[in-house]
Amino acid sequence: MSELNSIALKIISNGKGILAADESTATMSKRLEAVNVPSTPENRLSFRQTLFSSSSMSDCIGGVILYDETIKQRLLNKKNVPELITSVNSVPGIKVDTGAKILANSPNEKITEGLDGLRDRLKEYYKLGARFTKWRGVYNITKEHPSKLAIHSNAHALARYSALVQECNMVPIVEPEVLMDGNHSAQDCLIKTTEVIKRCFEELILHKIDLTGVILKPNMILAGTDSGKKIPGKEVAKLTIECLKNSVPSEVPGIAFLSGGQAEVEATENLNLINKENKTNFIMTYSYGRALQQSALKYWSKNLNDIEGTQKVFNHRAKMNTLAAKSEWSKELEN
Repeated sequence: MSELNSIALKIISNGKGILAADESTATMSKRLEAVNVPSTPENRLSFRQTLFSSSSMSDCIGGVILYDETIKQRLLNKKNVPELITSVNSVPGIKVDTGAKILANSPNEKITEGLDGLRDRLKEYYKLGARFTKWRGVYNITKEHPSKLAIHSNAHALARYSALVQECNMVPIVEPEVLMDGNHSAQDCLIKTTEVIKRCFEELILHKIDLTGVILKPNMILAGTDSGKKIPGKEVAKLTIECLKNSVPSEVPGIAFLSGGQAEVEATENLNLINKENKTNFIMTYSYGRALQQSALKYWSKNLNDIEGTQKVFNHRAKMNTLAAKSEWSKELEN
């Protein structure tokens, strides 16, 4: 077993999932302002520290994706954030792309940037304690999209990123997100997502990536939010597994789904159904941002000093998702 493979397995084994706490300062400011909390570096750290020191961290959260600001912040006891995460037996990770920009010659699509200077940034993040990284490519579905250009360009960037990350002894999370926005059917989503993921792995193989040291972070197969054709959870599970069986090489240890705008309980229920259906060798778990944090954030915003109450709300969501990752969740447990 390679060192990269053992890091990947530590993050996603035994029902553990990933807390995506890598919102940029701009995104985090929007989230805080939406619940009437001023977005200061202190408040951003305070909320995240509340989550990272919750009791569910050691049982449920195998890895935490951080943002550049957060990985460099220090707590009152002078420890840095990665040290806090490591102390609860979770693995610190870092988002390393610099965001999606308009793709030249395809103005309705995006390409993710951040390869310039990445090798040096990775060395710095490794020194700070990061052992895995994340890069998100983003695709939209319309009659013309995603175009071959967007599929190829983003796959190429994800592969170049992964090569630099593994060179630095870290595990790359490869996140090709086909967005839920739009009026496409679940069948359209299945076809396009399969094409996107296949292309990503063709590029990863071309770039000599050790696939046993990679975690895939894909979307689930859903109908577009404007389609009015919401499909039942069992269908989501069936189509999602079909997609992954047809596009992901067997060497990849696991898949950590993004929630992609699903409501908290919906994201948990769909993960549970996927694991009930899962006859593959892939570990299938979660890498959720809002679907792990939203209720905790709302609760915390009412009283920033109620750490215990906020942690209780977060612990519940983390526990529910870990049960879903083991296909042991049920609706009754939500109450």
